[in-house]
Amino acid sequence: MAGGGVRVDAPAREGLRGGALIAVVLAFTLIWFANLEHRRLIHPDEGRYAEIPREMVATGDWLTPRLNGIKYFEKPALQYWITAAAYEAFGIHPWTARIWPALSGFLGVVFLAFVGLRLGGPTLALYSGAALGGCLWYVANGHILTLDMGLTFWMSLGFGAFVLAQRETAEPAETRRWMLLAWAALALAVLSKGLVGVVLPGGAFVTYSLLNRDWQIWKRLHLLGGLALLLVITAPWFVAVSMANREFFDFFFIHEHFTRFLTTEHHRSGGWWYFVPLLLVGILPWLPIALARGHRTWIDSGPPTRFSWQRFALAWAGFIFVFFSASGSKLPSYILPIFPPLALLVAWQLSVLPAKRLARLFAPTAVIWSIIAVITIVFERNILEHIVTERQPLAPLMDYARWIQAGCLTAAASSIGAWACFRLERRTAGALALAFGTLLFTQLAVSGYDTIAESRSSEPLLTRVVAEHGALRKDVPFYSVRMYDQTVPWYLGRTVTQVEHEDELAMGIASEPGRAIKTVKEWTPRWQAIDQAYAIMPPDTFEELRREGLPMRVLGRDPRRVLVARRQEQYR
Repeated sequence: MAGGGVRVDAPAREGLRGGALIAVVLAFTLIWFANLEHRRLIHPDEGRYAEIPREMVATGDWLTPRLNGIKYFEKPALQYWITAAAYEAFGIHPWTARIWPALSGFLGVVFLAFVGLRLGGPTLALYSGAALGGCLWYVANGHILTLDMGLTFWMSLGFGAFVLAQRETAEPAETRRWMLLAWAALALAVLSKGLVGVVLPGGAFVTYSLLNRDWQIWKRLHLLGGLALLLVITAPWFVAVSMANREFFDFFFIHEHFTRFLTTEHHRSGGWWYFVPLLLVGILPWLPIALARGHRTWIDSGPPTRFSWQRFALAWAGFIFVFFSASGSKLPSYILPIFPPLALLVAWQLSVLPAKRLARLFAPTAVIWSIIAVITIVFERNILEHIVTERQPLAPLMDYARWIQAGCLTAAASSIGAWACFRLERRTAGALALAFGTLLFTQLAVSGYDTIAESRSSEPLLTRVVAEHGALRKDVPFYSVRMYDQTVPWYLGRTVTQVEHEDELAMGIASEPGRAIKTVKEWTPRWQAIDQAYAIMPPDTFEELRREGLPMRVLGRDPRRVLVARRQEQYR
């Protein structure tokens, strides 16, 4: 497969037909969406990104994002709107809170398969979907509530549309349609997470053009129409929210983009190598192909000066990786947009490499997963005892270990099966075994995390309190003292008043200081004067206030939080 529109070679013409293909798609869909409701929301990201749209629904204000009633301008509003719409349509549940990351991840797999179909036929389509749908870090992020999967979907849509627009077989009208779709997708990426939605694709495009010496591609961008479409989609909300909130422009465009990139102010720093282990682990189970064939991909993808989707995919992944490696702010999910183009490259290699070569490449994977599975079973307690803390007891970790063991056994079995299939020249069966093995491993690991939810979610504590004392009244104040568990407002169905804790809400509190209390010293007279109220606080703060004689009745506690009421009577 040398160029953008050349079909794969004859050895890769195997695939699935009819009922087998339908069965694979249905199985993938079922596994992908199976656990959205099962797990409790965890602090901080899931609580944050579930609560902002809940407040939009509660207040009717879909213009100004608010977190715990406080202006929150770190990110644009598109995902909040989608989640709020899901709340309105289906109710407020964990699955509706998580539906957009899961759905956008699923749609990303479907679209990449479509791109593979247009580039190389049904086999490349199947392998593209399998490569991305079985990519560990991509699957994991599709089932955790953050903004990164939504951003990745829109950027992937832009990447795929661009590739289809620029391939040599595309007619001028087709090029125009796909390019306008690419521009629209990048506009929605901007509305999802800000300027990275255009900066990253733009940097990747320039990098590709320079390295491949492809200057003609600049003439096929439909730049004027594309920029106009970008502005039509993005400008209305940015203008409206800026007019309604004078502090928005400086905070969002200056602080959240340039300051975040150039400094370590957000305390998310890391060395230049920060994303290297994340890439190596995140691309599993396809790492052997990436390591063995990555250096050949550029060379084998055709002569320079003509469009090569393989080289563009490498430029896309490489630029994003270097961009975030150089940034002063780093989080593991930042490099998620590199995995769809890498998955397309993996699918290409699965298509063109001899099956026996694939067997040799993946033999170590089967051995390593088998060793890991044995270690998790034999040395389970020894490993866990080293990570037990006062706030994370051993018993829940032991429960979680059962899920991890099941996942490792699944991954080991699938890797061995894949190796056997490749040995028998059953290429498609081998690729699907690897994809489904990683998908199941990741889903088991993510689902099992709920066994230790008490360390990262307020739901277990709040549920016990309601069971023992009845529903908490919503007509009295609720304070969050020296802490802010992002899941508390969502599970309470109401906002709380923060006391001596600003963190990421400092800007919003500064613009509306009446929505928070600056110090515990200012708060204690209010607590003493009020007839009834609730407060949640860390255990050390509770002990400090108890020694000072502050009237508090403990309603419930766990290793991280203590929930108290103002007075002694029952509150039903």
